[in-house]
Amino acid sequence: MSTLVTAPATNVIPMRSRSGAPIAAGHLADADLDRWANRLARLLLTRGADEGDRIALAVDPRIESIVAEAAIRKIGAIPVSVIEGSSAALGAGFGITTKARRGELADVTDWLVLDDRSTLQRYLVTSDAPLAATELRAVS
Repeated sequence: MSTLVTAPATNVIPMRSRSGAPIAAGHLADADLDRWANRLARLLLTRGADEGDRIALAVDPRIESIVAEAAIRKIGAIPVSVIEGSSAALGAGFGITTKARRGELADVTDWLVLDDRSTLQRYLVTSDAPLAATELRAVS
């Protein structure tokens, strides 16, 4: 059993190794989860998300939901689930969703739409390296 370690220590999400394939039988390999979450965490940081923020999650595909929650935890924020059919983001200033769910969500939250073209373009050019302590302090 191996564990991925990312810096800083408060930014570590321990994960067991599964397979070397990015997605195998509906599972995401640990190394890919870590890299994908690092990218998404950086997008959240550039939007102004910070440690301790409540970030709403309105994401249905399981893999995207897992990556989004990992990204939120990496920056020290608190994931808040938005129940399907509810527009409430429970005091969250930021949120992560998909086009399919965006229409049902209140506009009082700053929503990052994962499958929006501009989000995908920014995501693909963002570094997937482990987050550095300086990146996290830069927004604090």
